[in-house]
Amino acid sequence: MNNTLSRLVVLTGLLLPGAVWALPEIPAVTVTQNAGEQSYGVSLQILAVMTALTLLPSAVIMLTSFTRIIVVFAILRQAIGMQSTPSNQILVGLALFLSIFVMSPVLREIDTRALEPYLAETMAPEAALAEASVPVKRFMLTQTREDDLDLFLGLAGKEVDGGDDESLLANVDFFVLVPAFMTSELKTAFQIGFVLFIPFLVIDMVVASVLMSMGMMMLSPLIISLPFKLMLFVLVDGWVLIMGTLASSFGVFA
Repeated sequence: MNNTLSRLVVLTGLLLPGAVWALPEIPAVTVTQNAGEQSYGVSLQILAVMTALTLLPSAVIMLTSFTRIIVVFAILRQAIGMQSTPSNQILVGLALFLSIFVMSPVLREIDTRALEPYLAETMAPEAALAEASVPVKRFMLTQTREDDLDLFLGLAGKEVDGGDDESLLANVDFFVLVPAFMTSELKTAFQIGFVLFIPFLVIDMVVASVLMSMGMMMLSPLIISLPFKLMLFVLVDGWVLIMGTLASSFGVFA
């Protein structure tokens, strides 16, 4: 858990400019004693890191697989017809730990290329952050559709020479890649959600047709179809299928 937290802190540090690491201290408290005055300062480096940690949830959402996973889970719950079961806390917990599993190859590469040399004091903070950004950008580029990337490059008024992965990795700005990545993730999540909705929609239509043919107009079809949808989901081992499909959809273990 400590290693995972350290890796997430390094990812959050990608948002910090390199000049932060060389900033001086600012005076905080001055204590007056009989022998004289003693001043205590706060390092701007520490202050900047603590401020960046508040952006950690945003970094987890925007730079990892979390968005696709949580959106699919929310659509699945809606398709089954249960509004609050599983609860939001359970879905977020599942999405968070499945995201850590999916991102584990990226985190290991960050650990090897940036975190370990930085902790061993063989690499400067600026160089460590630059090295840490490479695996993250490569992961995001592999999940980003070309059309979405071209859209945001055009909006930013930038052009990238060459279309190979290494050229994109070196030349695409990080703050152009993030919205393109998020757009692609939402598209993919909705496509998966559409496929998930179909079998449950068929069950709803069949139940509604049967109830109408029997003249039971006042009985809600959702009450009758919910047990059948739950039975179907359990019989096909739905959670294993969903989580396995989501994990394999990123292709990081290929």
